[in-house]
Amino acid sequence: MRTAIFGTGGAGGYFGAQLALAGKEVVFIARGEHLRAIQQKGLILETEGTEKVIKAVATDDPATIGKVDVILMGVKTWQLRDAVQSALPMMHDQTFVIPLQNGVEAAAEIAEVAGRARTVNGTCNTITRIVAPGRLRSMGSVNFLMFGELDNSKSNRVLQFRDMLLSAGVRAEIPDDIQLAVWKKFCFAGGCGGISAASRAPAGVFRSVPETRALIRRSIAEVVALGQAMGVGLEDRQVDETLAFADSLAYESTPSLLRDIAAGKPSELEAWTGAVVRLARKSGVSTPVADVIYALLLPQEQKARGAAVSGSGVIQ
Repeated sequence: MRTAIFGTGGAGGYFGAQLALAGKEVVFIARGEHLRAIQQKGLILETEGTEKVIKAVATDDPATIGKVDVILMGVKTWQLRDAVQSALPMMHDQTFVIPLQNGVEAAAEIAEVAGRARTVNGTCNTITRIVAPGRLRSMGSVNFLMFGELDNSKSNRVLQFRDMLLSAGVRAEIPDDIQLAVWKKFCFAGGCGGISAASRAPAGVFRSVPETRALIRRSIAEVVALGQAMGVGLEDRQVDETLAFADSLAYESTPSLLRDIAAGKPSELEAWTGAVVRLARKSGVSTPVADVIYALLLPQEQKARGAAVSGSGVIQ
């Protein structure tokens, strides 16, 4: 299956690199200095003291690479709609698109642009980031990719792609309920990400300070309650499971939300804590922790985007 990585950052770059290293046909969509470095020297992946160079087609123009079978969307959440639109020339009737973003609304956005038939929901985890143009650094071993049809059917196309990933050494799974899997991941992003960003604390700190850990527990519980109110099959034990995941991370691990906000860049605040607040309003769920964290981070997001804030408190 010919695969396109749209957005060759940490997540897209890592999984695309693994496929390319295994001899699979992969094309990378990137831009700027990152793209030029990949074109000139290849994509360099550092992991556990080793360095591997991936030679593959890389471009900033999706219309030039022909049709592909699978597109992994590795762009930021606020770039997703435009990215899918620009990826349409790469799609044939059976092409499907998998989101790698943290959040619970990416699949719906993809479906609005590319159609439901081309949409496969997904979630992933990897602690990989761009450390220089054309160079990625992967830390830790928490790397996985989950995906599935919107109706949870085990179609031939998702089974074939899963098997291709497994043959490349990628932990890949088609869960029985992909929406539930996405929400389980969101319990960490929506429950911990904003607090890490507001406290400027990596995982080793925010999980070990008693007062902060207690706040995170309450925050995760809000996300679980929201999912339950929206008909997602989250169980109350998901709070402890999410905390256990946070405890498993390397001490210095930081969510991308913290890194972007600390650097004064536009972040995925709206898709993380902002989504908790917005969806809770619609569902009638109380989320006092998320409300406060969102209000604290919103001025920084506004400054990074140079945008005005609407009366509803959501950046336009």
